[in-house]
Amino acid sequence: MPIKHLIANQPIDPVLFQRAKELRKHMTPAEKKLWQCLRADRLEGYHFRRQQIIGRYIVDFFCYQADLVVELDGAVHLEQVDYDEERTRWLESVGLKVLRFSNREVFGELETVLGVIWEACRAAR
Repeated sequence: MPIKHLIANQPIDPVLFQRAKELRKHMTPAEKKLWQCLRADRLEGYHFRRQQIIGRYIVDFFCYQADLVVELDGAVHLEQVDYDEERTRWLESVGLKVLRFSNREVFGELETVLGVIWEACRAAR
């Protein structure tokens, strides 16, 4: 099933929906910093959503126009490498491109991170 249909018509698990709401309320400092650059179509008009439910996963940021997922990896991700790899494989299997950045990259190389995201959005058109 194409991702556009998956997101538009997917049944939402109420528990997952509540978890996404909580994650939006309690963003990490790195998520907040990147969100300030992505929200309100600030990245060359590309629209991003935060804590988007896709299938059984909640992704950090999602650009529907570019079928692009952006994930930020903090310290907790060092303990869940297998889970992250499984998520990425599934997201890619439904036609999404997944970009991963460390929190360190967001704080130290924000312009580079934004450039990579912008290029991925442009390439998808």
